[in-house]
Amino acid sequence: MKSVELLRQRIVFSENQFAELVLWQIVEPVVKSKHSFKYRLAYVVKGRCVLRYDNRAGKGDHRHWGDREIDYVFTTPEKLLADFQ
Repeated sequence: MKSVELLRQRIVFSENQFAELVLWQIVEPVVKSKHSFKYRLAYVVKGRCVLRYDNRAGKGDHRHWGDREIDYVFTTPEKLLADFQ
């Protein structure tokens, strides 16, 4: 099985705010994640990321809210998207 891009979408809310959603199904979990998804969901206002969910290798699943970084419990892609919204 190869990695498959499930979602790549940029939603523009205004001239200076947008959301970018990227979700892949991958063959092997990224380091510190226990599922077969790689994701990056970001909400950007005036060039600054104010909310982001991601699972960068070595950090596992987590959420950035302003300057804070908090662990996130990933269950399903659908729940991830709902939590981001």
